[in-house]
Amino acid sequence: MWLFKRLSILLTVAALTGCGFTPALAPDENAAALPGRIEIMAPSDRNEFDITRRLEERLGQPTDIRWTLTYTLRLSRESVGITPDLITTRHNIHGQLTYELVDLETDDTVITGKIENFTSYAATGTTVATLTAERAANQRLMFILADQVYARLLLASDQINP
Repeated sequence: MWLFKRLSILLTVAALTGCGFTPALAPDENAAALPGRIEIMAPSDRNEFDITRRLEERLGQPTDIRWTLTYTLRLSRESVGITPDLITTRHNIHGQLTYELVDLETDDTVITGKIENFTSYAATGTTVATLTAERAANQRLMFILADQVYARLLLASDQINP
């Protein structure tokens, strides 16, 4: 068993190096120029604060600003778990985020996109438990959306001229 694990790891590494795989944040890659150079728009509410915080965790605090990232967030709620007594027991929160990365030197839009996702929470406990679950679901959704934006920025980093 030990030999099989070692052999599979070696084969995986060999396959990745053979296919030309390089990490997105490797020193010579375009994505390596992103951390610390993107200013994210100032948040205006708790959800936007969570998105900004998560993106700054991923991209770092802006020090040498070259690009600015703006976004528009739309949320909707849907009751999905309803008992025969018409009591809602589960809610979905749908989020849609449209973003735009602008080069400050040329004032050109470099990347635009739209992402969507959702989370759920249960409404079966007390009022405090339901509000806490709703807040946690909102935060999870904001982190998911921010991570998707970050992944899209990394994928599109070859379109950015550092």
